[in-house]
Amino acid sequence: MALRMQIGRFSIRLAMRSSPCRFRRDQSGATAVEFGLLALPFFALLMAIIQVAMVFFATQAMETGVLNASRLIRTGQAQQQSMSAATFKQKICDAAGILFVNCTSNLVLDVRTYSTFGSVDLAPPVDSNGNLITTWTFSPGSGSSIVVVRAFYEWPVWSKLLSFNLSNLNDGNHLIAAVTAFRNEPFPW
Repeated sequence: MALRMQIGRFSIRLAMRSSPCRFRRDQSGATAVEFGLLALPFFALLMAIIQVAMVFFATQAMETGVLNASRLIRTGQAQQQSMSAATFKQKICDAAGILFVNCTSNLVLDVRTYSTFGSVDLAPPVDSNGNLITTWTFSPGSGSSIVVVRAFYEWPVWSKLLSFNLSNLNDGNHLIAAVTAFRNEPFPW
């Protein structure tokens, strides 16, 4: 009995001594606090990565669409078919894929001919207020003409967390641009 009492007192003393130690090691809730501290920066970074990837993917898709459609002008097929700006826009949108919402109505197209490559004007298509200029011309030229095809699309920016903002227009959108310059083949028409 005396032995049990000594073991019992020893257990109580040990339990009393280890209580502060157990309290210091107790981490129930630490994970929730750590997640609370790291969640906003983590999700902001994740959204920024997704948005940048979407903009790069959309830019590449539009570049491909402009290059494929411009081939029709370069070879004279657009001129031979008397292709309008709306039809040419549709060719770009078809080649760019389904990524662009209302592509034919939101795509701004500028097709111009120049006398020399040195006289090509690639001024930004933005007015002094930071808005996209939407009045352009469609002049595919004739055989051996120097042609510059520029296409612009206002991509909506949806993630502005932690001051990460891709917008480069006054209305908060990101301007995606695709440009190609070439000399038409010497077709007779």
